[in-house]
Amino acid sequence: MTPEGKIEKKAEEFFGIDPTGKSPEQIEREWFENYYHGEIPQLTVRAVLIGVILGGVMSLSNLYVGLKTGWGLGVAITACILSFSIGAALSKIGILRSNLSILENNCMQSSASSAGYSTGSTMVGAIAALLMIQGEHLPFWTLLLWTIFLAILGVMMAIPMKRQMINVEQLKFPSGVAAAQTLRSLYAAGKEATRKARSLGIASVVGAAVAFVRDNTFGGYPKGLKIRSLMEFPGMIAGEKLAEWTVAWDTSLIMIAAGAIIGIRVAWSMLLGGLFNFGCLAPWMYEKGVIEELGYRGIVSWSLWGGTAVMLTSGLLSFALQWRTIGRAFAGVTQILRPGRAKVRDPRLAAMEEIEVPGTWFLLGMAAATCGVVAIQVISFSIHWWMGLVSVLMTFFLAVVACRATGETDITPIGAMGKITQLFYGAIAPAKITTNLMTACVTAGAAASSADLLTDLKSGYLLGANPRQQFIAQFLGIFAGALVIVPAFYLIVPTADVLGGEEFPAPAAQVWKGVAELLAHGLSSLDITERWALALGGLVGILIPTLERLLPSKARPFIPSAMGLGLAFVIPFWNTLSMFVGALIAWVLSKSARSLAESYTIPVASGLIAGESLMGVIIALLAASGIMR
Repeated sequence: MTPEGKIEKKAEEFFGIDPTGKSPEQIEREWFENYYHGEIPQLTVRAVLIGVILGGVMSLSNLYVGLKTGWGLGVAITACILSFSIGAALSKIGILRSNLSILENNCMQSSASSAGYSTGSTMVGAIAALLMIQGEHLPFWTLLLWTIFLAILGVMMAIPMKRQMINVEQLKFPSGVAAAQTLRSLYAAGKEATRKARSLGIASVVGAAVAFVRDNTFGGYPKGLKIRSLMEFPGMIAGEKLAEWTVAWDTSLIMIAAGAIIGIRVAWSMLLGGLFNFGCLAPWMYEKGVIEELGYRGIVSWSLWGGTAVMLTSGLLSFALQWRTIGRAFAGVTQILRPGRAKVRDPRLAAMEEIEVPGTWFLLGMAAATCGVVAIQVISFSIHWWMGLVSVLMTFFLAVVACRATGETDITPIGAMGKITQLFYGAIAPAKITTNLMTACVTAGAAASSADLLTDLKSGYLLGANPRQQFIAQFLGIFAGALVIVPAFYLIVPTADVLGGEEFPAPAAQVWKGVAELLAHGLSSLDITERWALALGGLVGILIPTLERLLPSKARPFIPSAMGLGLAFVIPFWNTLSMFVGALIAWVLSKSARSLAESYTIPVASGLIAGESLMGVIIALLAASGIMR
């Protein structure tokens, strides 16, 4: 049996393991004896080189999608398929002597995931919000070092949590399990793997072609083939064309693909919220003279308050309702804080220590990242050193909760993490917007990064990977992502005016900005209708999680998603419509052809997103550099 076949057989057995009643030492010994595959190549030069390149490219895709949708789309499964496809292609043309092993593929996935997860959220959230408030970019080296230190903080925090939550407690991390299953299916079934890789490749080409024909200014194709960004619908609301209310068809395939990934419940909730906001509330406020300017920017300057309130209160309440998870998280802090196991005589456990990340790496890495983050807060943002230190301390404890929530539910409460810090600093440092944003940026960025990276480590654990080598791959991915995404951010967003418009709505940044300004200026700075929107949106945000808890499980699919409902108030309706169409297509396909949907929905959607976003980034970079006019 091949090593990959052994992995598949052992992994199938592993899913049935119940750690209940076993000591941590027993669990780790059993994994090392039965599931660890140190004989399979993993952290090779070719895997690292391809992984960091792939990670840099995927970080661009995440930046582009994040600025458009505010949604952080996971890259683990996409990275699995892409790395398998790249390895197969390079071996076929003779550049590589053989295809990458399954653990080399996992190593590449680790670098790519780290580059996308640990750098992108920083840009599309607090940093973009700060740009919108200040009207000018941070200095290049400040932003680069800030991004790197935050990413290091997140990666380092994942070290002790991996040992406790994955090794000992065996938390599920469903996306990590899915990525491991994807890799096993790619290596076990040649024809199926080829079909998945081909579908992703074809979808990427289609997405890139659509973006090129629509966005480039070179021409070079028949005049009748030019695709418009928006296609208007006939009809009027309150005497104005539907397009003035952002009711149109967006020709971007990214939103359709994103809808297929996020699922039907979130998508129909967004459609419901979008129809209510742009079809009812906005026309009413326009006729009353509250909204003075139509178009996306004019409408959302009013509607974001209601949407922000829905997302804020629902996120915080959902977080609070996970009190059992929170309790288990803090109960395990003493175990998580252990820099390493005590010395053991059992040679098998000693061998386990040799492949786990040493506690000294964690301590040294945390010290370096903390010093870097606090120094930048003091020097560049005029934040008191003790406030910066408190933000890092808060980040560790909130990261514990975020990691456990991800492990148990596959949902990372990014919004709640940042908003808890914003509310805390709004109380101890009122009227200081920069302090509010950049301390919360630490919490949201590092906590979310550590939680997402644990998902990747779960994949490696199920495949029998060497965790120390996987950590190194993740660590290298940080620099690949930062070195690509920071310059790209300056080129794609040359001025603050680019954000908050039709091209880059930046909904996540708008929420960050809104909360920071509200905490700084108080409710008195808002119009009376905006205060009512805050109050009613907050009530809706409380009602939805409450209903989810009280109603029977059969009724829950019919309860709208609070996140989807709120997000519809801060993005154009044409984005909402496209995402709903994509989710509807995927849902219908899952009901009528389940096996086909399971095999192709994620590869095709990922391919469309990767192809169009990367072409969009290339065109934006060429336009910013003056090459394309």
